[in-house]
Amino acid sequence: MSNLKSQNHSLNPKNELKFRRYRFSIDIINASKDFPKERTFDIIAKQLLRSSTSIGANIVEVKSSSSRRDFIKFYEIALKSANETKYWLGLLRDGLNFDGEKINIFLAEDDEISKMIAASLITLKGKRL
Repeated sequence: MSNLKSQNHSLNPKNELKFRRYRFSIDIINASKDFPKERTFDIIAKQLLRSSTSIGANIVEVKSSSSRRDFIKFYEIALKSANETKYWLGLLRDGLNFDGEKINIFLAEDDEISKMIAASLITLKGKRL
């Protein structure tokens, strides 16, 4: 596991989403270094890096929300970025046949992060499951 000092996360349930989305961003960044140096991979890598790091960036932005509506909006954007990330990971695995085992691990983690964000949104919007 890499050094995560800059985010000062503890591993309690309250901080689990923050830790996991940060760890996920780092893992995607590191994995992208192994992509073949071909134009197709480069295009998808840029999109994947943008969407996967956007998940955490929008959750961090929640702290500067000026209203409950604004707070919810950042979580909605984070969820949309997580869904977009699934798309790019699927293209890497299925369209470009890149390391399916590693991509499946990323897809599973992205799915878990998406579920955590969605559960938070349901709570924020006052809906019951």
